[in-house]
Amino acid sequence: MIASFPPPPTLSDIDEIARGALASLPEPLKQFTEGVVLLIQEFPDDAVCNEMELETPFDILGLYQGLPVGESGRDSSGAMPDMVFLYRRPILDYWCETGEDLHHVVRHVLIHEIGHHFGLSDEDMEALEQEADAEEQGEA
Repeated sequence: MIASFPPPPTLSDIDEIARGALASLPEPLKQFTEGVVLLIQEFPDDAVCNEMELETPFDILGLYQGLPVGESGRDSSGAMPDMVFLYRRPILDYWCETGEDLHHVVRHVLIHEIGHHFGLSDEDMEALEQEADAEEQGEA
């Protein structure tokens, strides 16, 4: 008898998880997400792979692309909105390797992409993740 496994989460599934995570971010970080476009893709495109000098497209889970900090207030007519890209296949690969909860992995990637773009330290982001974990456990 061959074992039957459920299908892996789709782009839509990751999008749903990410939107839930985005909506539940702690307030200090949530303020940075107004107007940010969330995009879920299978992998980073060739331009990102080349610019980031990735050995493989599995080397990046997400990416924040937007105006540099301090420039968002300038007249940006015609400029693209800030965007957070989440890469489904690398996220699923990481999820399978670590066994972490997929919702936690997606939220972690979001927090780090947004936080790094706005100059938060790893310690700041770790504190925000712990706050989000505590809020999530309090609601459960």
